[in-house]
Amino acid sequence: MGQIVVVGECLDGRLTDVSQELLTRGCELAAESGNSVLAVAFGDDAQEALKNAEADEAVAVSGDAVRMYNPEAYEGALAAIFQESPPDLVLLGNTTMGMDLGAALAARLNRPMVAYCTALWRENSMVVATSQIYGGKLAAEVEVPTGTIVTVIPGSWPASGKAGTPQLRDMLAPEAKTTVLKVVEADSSGDVDITRADILVSVGRGIADPDNLEPADELAKAIGGVVSCSRPVVDAGWLPRSRQVGKSGQTVKPKLYLALGISGAPEHLQGMKDSEIIIAVNSDENAPIFEVAHYGATADILDLMPALTEKLQGRAG
Repeated sequence: MGQIVVVGECLDGRLTDVSQELLTRGCELAAESGNSVLAVAFGDDAQEALKNAEADEAVAVSGDAVRMYNPEAYEGALAAIFQESPPDLVLLGNTTMGMDLGAALAARLNRPMVAYCTALWRENSMVVATSQIYGGKLAAEVEVPTGTIVTVIPGSWPASGKAGTPQLRDMLAPEAKTTVLKVVEADSSGDVDITRADILVSVGRGIADPDNLEPADELAKAIGGVVSCSRPVVDAGWLPRSRQVGKSGQTVKPKLYLALGISGAPEHLQGMKDSEIIIAVNSDENAPIFEVAHYGATADILDLMPALTEKLQGRAG
């Protein structure tokens, strides 16, 4: 049987959450079919990140060409690996890198590709995938032919947390015509990282006016959290994009997600649906956010925020 290849992403010497999720599902699929799992990662910290990967084998690709993300160099290294051992399935995160690299590999190797995947399972001898289309408004189930490249939305299933002992080898990245000189990160002006927050007070279109962000911030401080938002708030210029939750923003998994005045578009739900506890407050009882919320209330958030803050501060005192 062929291999299931997981193309991982590294951050601070460890595999990212989505990479660990992919390895978990890859191992589950492999156990059902007799496949082995190969993990591949790039950069100076790839070897450190892969040493305990949940995989049978691992390849750490290093060299000047892959110290930063270089699609040409990444693509060339993966093409060489696939030529040596053609994979039955290739898994990448549906991230900025994964979408870019997955599409390039599919075109170069003439392989089919499934993007925006949220589920993978075996049905008889076939792998079947659920893929979001039309911005998540519809879900399509498709059979995945051998050799397909699949990009998976982060948080589609949990990582097992298991450590492995893969047979690890190094690979020098092939030379590339393109050279990446530096990566310029967006200026967040010292803003908070909402992906690391345990509690998020997230505001949407119902906030109505930028002046109403102040009571939202006071509530967040009273509850020990930070303010995040849906896309309309960013589009209006009221909060920076670093605070945006959703498909075109950040994927978050806080212990508590308090959604205030957020209707619950599919693009937003995609970024927060795996929060441990979701509490939604919206004046529209038919708002889609209530479909994913663990608790909900139909109320005017402009009345609720100061009242709840006062209650919390009074309790703290």
